[in-house]
Amino acid sequence: MDATHEVLNQPEPLVDYNLFAGNRALRDALKFNAPQLEHGALHALGAELGEAQMQLHARLANVHGPQLRSYSRLGHRIDQVEFHPSYHVLMKSACAAGLHASPWTDTDVSPHVRRAAGFMLFTELEPSTLCPISMTYAATPALRGNAAIYSDWGPKLASRAYDPVLKPWGEKSGVTMGMGMTEKQGGSDVRANTTQAVPDGQDAWGRRFRITGHKWFLSAPMCDAFLVLAQAPSGLTCLFLPRILPDGSLNAIHIQRLKDKLGNKANASSEVEFHQASAWLVGEEGRGVPQILEMGTMTRLDCALGTSGLMRQALSIALDHTAQRYAFGKRLIEQPLMRNVLADLALESEASTALAIRLARAFDHPCEPHEALMARLLTPIAKFWICKRGSLFAQEAMECLGGNGYVEEGGEGIMARIYREMPLNSIWEGAGNIMALDLLRALRKADVTAALVHEVAPVKGAHPALDRLVAALPARVEEMATEVEARRLAQDVALAVQASLLYQSAPAAVFGAFCDSRLDGNWGHTFGTLGAGVDFGAIIARAMPRQT
Repeated sequence: MDATHEVLNQPEPLVDYNLFAGNRALRDALKFNAPQLEHGALHALGAELGEAQMQLHARLANVHGPQLRSYSRLGHRIDQVEFHPSYHVLMKSACAAGLHASPWTDTDVSPHVRRAAGFMLFTELEPSTLCPISMTYAATPALRGNAAIYSDWGPKLASRAYDPVLKPWGEKSGVTMGMGMTEKQGGSDVRANTTQAVPDGQDAWGRRFRITGHKWFLSAPMCDAFLVLAQAPSGLTCLFLPRILPDGSLNAIHIQRLKDKLGNKANASSEVEFHQASAWLVGEEGRGVPQILEMGTMTRLDCALGTSGLMRQALSIALDHTAQRYAFGKRLIEQPLMRNVLADLALESEASTALAIRLARAFDHPCEPHEALMARLLTPIAKFWICKRGSLFAQEAMECLGGNGYVEEGGEGIMARIYREMPLNSIWEGAGNIMALDLLRALRKADVTAALVHEVAPVKGAHPALDRLVAALPARVEEMATEVEARRLAQDVALAVQASLLYQSAPAAVFGAFCDSRLDGNWGHTFGTLGAGVDFGAIIARAMPRQT
């Protein structure tokens, strides 16, 4: 072999490692928020998701994306989406882990926190397949608004079996659900929806309607049923729309096309039309918006979890790559500037993990007044701030790999997939402005502001900059009279809560560096601008994906 063809200084990909065992930030967040939670299942899941074979499935599911088959070869309308076999392997794994429904049936301690941790781990492997998983998680409790449908579909939704075949629900071992809310003229303004629901009698599933209209975004059209919004006689209403009707015939759901998206390639997102499709009332007619908001709270949690998981995977790849790659006489991870970048990314990742898992804890205790208020407060904050940080984070982590991070091939190709995926969680289920406005609505209630003050009380005296920020928040909320600064307020509330959580769950080096940079101004406008006094070694060692 010619000397020029010898491969030197090219790091091996990060494979065959345990995603959970190496994630100290996640394990410490679980210890703080759910100290009695057993970690055995998460440890096993982390090992599975780190396998080289699973990473191959993730790559293949994205390279060979879904294909729409509108008609059979005989000319019959079938409206089916075909997936690469690897997609089904990933779906089977996610369902087996209970990521789609386990909190609604498990009686163990902290089921939402456990599911949140598993969701984050799975996102590190492949996030696209989690779209139907997340929607099934959010839609399942809403179905309780129709006892007859829930009686039939509830056990199938709770099943950990994955059954991709299109057939009647009664013949399936497990089912998934999607949602159809957005229309082309409205977007987040669902009150502008024009799809019509006309009463069509009553049967064993309750009041039946005929739906005519469209949905601009119907994600995961291969799901077995959907919750959709339509204008009924009493107003915007939530309806249950199965793909196959009780008599075994296909419902009139016509897929117009699949979206050609920036990322999220393994998941099918579609535009659909309804032509007198049959649907059943869920909940109270005319109360569709409040029902959608309840479901949106859970999918927004998943946006924060998903971005946190993507951050962690990008950080892990950057750390592993720089630990192997040499430049200018020593490993990249030993270079002072690179250490600053890596430590800064590690701080951001751990803070995001801490906030996302704290939000999941609130879901585990809905009957406790403080936790109910924190769910209301932290949902828009976590969705806004964590997701906003994602794209910047992914770009900086990609730069740690140089040109290797920009290619679509091999282990480094995961970084390009992460970068394309990051904007989705910020846009989906309400973009930044929607979240900031939702925070304002929450803070207009005095008890929510009091709950925020109580939440950050344990950190009083821990850091001067944090004390100043926390002390100023109540007055800022009281004086709030305009929407113009809503994003800034969301940012500052998020930073205060993140700092509070890091003080209680992370080492002093992490907490101190976070406060000095994010709160006290010893930071620039890009990652890698931490002050020289930071304990870079301790922060980087804590974040390494392969712990010894």
